[in-house]
This record gives sequence, C-alpha cells and structure tokens, in this order.
Amino acid sequence: MIWALRTISRFLAMLPLRWALALGRCMGWVFGSVIRYHRREAEEALARSLPELSAEERRRVIRRMYANLGMNLVEILRLPHADEAYFDQYVTRENEEHLRKALAGGKGVLVLTAHMGNWDLLCTLAPHFNYPTTIITKEIKNKALNEYWMTTRARFGLKFVPAHNSFRLCLAALRRNEIVGVILDQNMIDTEGIFVDFFGRPACTTPGLAYLSAQSGAPVVPVYMLREGGRHVIRILPPVLPPPDRKPETIRVFTQQYTRLIEDMIRAHPAQWTWIHRRWRTQPRSL
Repeated sequence: MIWALRTISRFLAMLPLRWALALGRCMGWVFGSVIRYHRREAEEALARSLPELSAEERRRVIRRMYANLGMNLVEILRLPHADEAYFDQYVTRENEEHLRKALAGGKGVLVLTAHMGNWDLLCTLAPHFNYPTTIITKEIKNKALNEYWMTTRARFGLKFVPAHNSFRLCLAALRRNEIVGVILDQNMIDTEGIFVDFFGRPACTTPGLAYLSAQSGAPVVPVYMLREGGRHVIRILPPVLPPPDRKPETIRVFTQQYTRLIEDMIRAHPAQWTWIHRRWRTQPRSL
C-alpha cells in the first residue's frame, strides 16, 4: 500500500499542475456523479442549509464541491515532491498581521478552521511558514494510509496530538507560544459535545476550543484556506478574545460564536465546504 501511494505520488508530481488538477476534478466527478459517494446526504444538507439557492445553483455547488475534493487529494499526494517555489507561487496569505499580533501576546494561538478548501494543506503548511503548529487529529483507519499521511505531514514539522485526552498536551503547546489548530465543524456524540445552532439546526460541537481558550488565555484566530483556481488563499480573520470564565453558559456562547464564524465563511463560499460530512448526525434526545 505504501509503495503504491509513493508511486502515484511520483507520477502526479511529474505532471504539470494544471493537468494534475484536471485529473483531480475528473476523480471528483467520478465520486460525485458515478459512484455518488454520499451524494444524497450532501444534496439534502445543502437544500436545508441554503434553501434560498435554486435547484441549479445547488447542483453547481455540489459539482464544484466534489471537484474540490478531487483536487485536494491530488495536491496532497503531490506534496512530498513540492518545493519552495510551489508554495511561493500557489499559496497567498491575507491579513497575516492578525496572527502575528495574537502570537505577540505570548500565550499561544488557537486557530479555528473548518473542512473548507484544502484544509489538510493548510494544517501541513503552517510550520513551513514558520508557525510551529500542533493539530488535534484522528488516525485514519487504514494503517498504511495513516502512516503515509502522518509521515508526509511530519516532514513539514507538523505535530499531532490524539483526539481524546489531549487537553494538557494542547496547553503545553500554547505555553510554548505555539499554534494549536482545531477543526470545529465535526459532529460529536452527545456525551462529548454541546448543541449550538448551525444553519438553523442543532449541531453537536466540541466545547474544547472554548475551554482551551479560557484556561490558557490564548485568543482564537479563524483561518481558512480557500481555493481560487489553481491557487490557494489563506484568509486570516481578527482574533476572538478568550472567554472570561469556564461557566457552562459562557462556554456555550463562545462555541456558538465560533460556529457562527464558520457558517459565515461557508455562506460566502458554499462550494468549498464538505457537504458530505454528516454534521448534524447527533441530535438532542428530545427531538
């Protein structure tokens, strides 16, 4: 399996980027229109979340979403062979001063992001841009694929902590004035999350980001990597100051605020969010 992945990676790296991305779009089309991988779930989620879009607009969003996922895969597979020129030419950072000022506070920074654009590339490249970064991650079930992907990320200096029992490890990274990245738009089971509004529906969300911010004093900086053709723009938004306390209602209010920031970005760029993700799978027991 590792050998096959490395072979595919070398082949893709040999192609001009525009050809590789075209291949990625074709792969996305196969997954979305032929295999129809989670196609129904994506269509239902989009229709309920953005009912103001016409049927044709929703079809266009879904097509572009699958194309983006295919291009994401190709870019990740090419990554082991990427050089400095690639990052300088194809990745742009906007409003980086928000991140620098937040780090100047000396308490680290919690980066809030979501499954938008090429989020994996965003996490992997953070250390390359001289931002020591730790992310909370889950292992891929396929051990060979997990080893290949973790090795690729580690090559760029990215550090990992497990999804469970990682609170103290994250606090330690923040005390070193480093970045801890949190992808917040993931469904949680009801015993581990709290419910906040997301596109008008309850979404079970981890309160861990708000707790980390309150405990450490680290601000939360929203950061997204958005695709613009064959290029990427890393968009950095103004920081959210830490919660004043760790009371349950305070944590809920701040978790809602973080979720609203993600929703706003998705509304602005709906084709770049992963609608196949079953974000609303866990619902309050009373519903």
